[in-house]
Amino acid sequence: MASKLQLESTSPFQGLPELVAFNEGLFAAEGLEVEFVRRGEQAPKQADRSITSAIGLNPFASHGSSVESGKAAMFNACEWGNYCRVEQSNTGGRQLGRRAIVTHGAIVVPPDSPVYTAQQLANVAVGVPYYASTHYLALLMLEGFLPRDAIKTCLAPNGAGIRYRALLNHELDATTLTEPYITVAERAGCRIILEAPYYGTEVATDEVDGETYKAFNRAVREAVRRINANKRKYLQYFIDYHNSDPEVAALTVDDLRPSRLVVVDPSPIPEDEARRTYEWMRSWGLLGDISWQELVDLDRQTLAHQV
Repeated sequence: MASKLQLESTSPFQGLPELVAFNEGLFAAEGLEVEFVRRGEQAPKQADRSITSAIGLNPFASHGSSVESGKAAMFNACEWGNYCRVEQSNTGGRQLGRRAIVTHGAIVVPPDSPVYTAQQLANVAVGVPYYASTHYLALLMLEGFLPRDAIKTCLAPNGAGIRYRALLNHELDATTLTEPYITVAERAGCRIILEAPYYGTEVATDEVDGETYKAFNRAVREAVRRINANKRKYLQYFIDYHNSDPEVAALTVDDLRPSRLVVVDPSPIPEDEARRTYEWMRSWGLLGDISWQELVDLDRQTLAHQV
């Protein structure tokens, strides 16, 4: 088992249990010296309506960028995006299982939008951060209401706060948000058209052996227990992390919905769900000629999730 673990930086909406485990000494209690490494320097910072597909873009512009450059050994991101990243990894990164937080994402329109229902998003370019979580979530949600040829997207910047401002500035007609910016947008009069929870996974290189990831999971499970025992306390992370933004800093814990903070024990990716996800992504042309089994390190996953 390795004693030092370099993780890519994370934020509360996608990595709250990891942040709690770090801040409250839970990793240290497992003998892990965890260091967070900055990522995403090349991530898009502006909307671009001329880019309407992820095909040909860099899946490592944000998540995975530090792992691919050798600065970190593990990161977490949405499950869909990690299928793409694992396929294109040059460092042998593989998924080891699902992360602990179940994230909530939403498609939002500005207050003066003529769109009130999902059906009205037909042929409306929804701004999404390609290869990041809500890109895929938007496609899945819209498929419930629209034929595929009426689902349109365009490039939106990484970072929900930047997308929120692009929405209010009418750089985008609709976009995807995560917390705390779903709450910020609602307070500003924006309308949520669709909203859903989704899983993410952990990806690691061979530097992270099964025993190391098992210790990591023990710390995260304790963080999950603490968060579920006192959600109000840990909702404050969403405000503190973004406190440089006046609209977030103006929030109180009472403004945030506890129902949007869902944490569960980290777990293996179920085979039937892995297969369905794999087939769905191939149907959109987002995966190439690779088997679903190659996207997960089944041996390390099995070892690491033994309780």
